Amino acid sequence: MYWRGHVGIALLAYAPVAAAVRVAGEPGLAVLGAAVAVAFATVPDLDHRLPVAHRGPTHTVGFVVATGAVVAVAGGLVFPASGGTDLLASGGFALPAWTPAFAGGVATLSLCSHVAADVITPMGIRPFRPLSTWHVTFDLTPAANPRANRLFLGLGVAALALSVALTP
Repeated sequence: MYWRGHVGIALLAYAPVAAAVRVAGEPGLAVLGAAVAVAFATVPDLDHRLPVAHRGPTHTVGFVVATGAVVAVAGGLVFPASGGTDLLASGGFALPAWTPAFAGGVATLSLCSHVAADVITPMGIRPFRPLSTWHVTFDLTPAANPRANRLFLGLGVAALALSVALTP
């Protein structure tokens, strides 16, 4: 997949989470989660700029879990647990104390969606490297297929829009 497909699949995965967070009365957190989902949707493809193989270590379960944990810890530093963090001094919305864990979870979900999206391409992935050389591919569509990438982006945006529209 290319960036459009990855962002769309991340939004598609995040849409039910956004709905649940909105129902829980945390619309600000739903917005933050959408930003995190989009921001981390293409992180595994940073391997194009690193001296490692494409779909190598950045496309593994280990990378997904470690990165999600780092995001949660970093979130704890940015949003310290104080019973809510006021984002805007002029009376903006407050985020709950569990914001760091939420951000780490959404980052993990977004990274998982990236790895899952690459499974549908002929190149596939090796999700448990270096522990296993097991290769997974469903070989449904080439990563460069513009129709598939636009379709996934459209589905993701529509799913997130529906989840927001259908929740209070």
